[in-house]
Amino acid sequence: MDTLLFHFGWEWKRKQRAVVEMGTLGRAIYSVGFWIRETGQAIDRLGSRLQGGYFFQEQLSRHRTLMNIFDKAPVVDKDVFVAPSASVIGDVHVGRGSSIWYGCVLRGDVNSIRVGSGTNIQDNSLVHVAKSNLSGKVLPTVIGDNVTVGHSAVLHGCTVEDEAFVGMGAVLLDGVVVEKNAMVAAGALVRQNTRIPSGEVWAGNPAKFLRKLSNEEITFISESAINYTNLAQVHAAENSKSYDEIEFEKVLRKNYARKDEEYDSMLGVVREIPPELILPDNVLPDKAEKALQK
Repeated sequence: MDTLLFHFGWEWKRKQRAVVEMGTLGRAIYSVGFWIRETGQAIDRLGSRLQGGYFFQEQLSRHRTLMNIFDKAPVVDKDVFVAPSASVIGDVHVGRGSSIWYGCVLRGDVNSIRVGSGTNIQDNSLVHVAKSNLSGKVLPTVIGDNVTVGHSAVLHGCTVEDEAFVGMGAVLLDGVVVEKNAMVAAGALVRQNTRIPSGEVWAGNPAKFLRKLSNEEITFISESAINYTNLAQVHAAENSKSYDEIEFEKVLRKNYARKDEEYDSMLGVVREIPPELILPDNVLPDKAEKALQK
């Protein structure tokens, strides 16, 4: 009980400090929001008591996509896609057009994380930082522009420069530097303080030089970042839809589903796709070309 009272008192003082730092209008809006939320919780507790023997305490998920650590708050550009199941915590900056995919954790608690523009950090990847290590260095994690980080990669206190590529399941330890247009192969373990020069592919455990990147592969790295930026726009739009919009689109898709263009033409059937079901051309370029040919 004493612990609960202490926690409540600390939380109240924290809220009061936040209110003091705001302007007059900000304080008023914040206070109204706070009391509305408190009222809702009080009503829920009262309803639980009235249920008596039928009382059921539901544990609500406390997952927050963006979460502060004391005075450290994430700064995320408005054009960034952060998946609902991702966690961006503490001193983290994410630049315009980047995407943080499902299940990712970016934890900037004991140091900072910086992610540039147009970068994609794919599903289940972990980005963390180092407060200190055996070499005595204080190491943030810095990820540049147009970087691709594959699924389930781990980046810890390292630097990944612009237009670099980190493969699926790769692990980058403290002090690692991946230079521009360099590639870490899938499943590689890059040891502390290793520098991977520009234009090289490193692979293995521990990671070692494998070969030089071809011009086609360097171009692919840039295209991969652009493709993920476009795909993120579709996921962001889909995640913002309400339940009614989703159900309405299900009905539309069923009504306007086509079996085959040749089959329809033989029957004289013309099926026009409603605007609500048309994906952006930058996601499906083949569709745009077919539309122009018609």
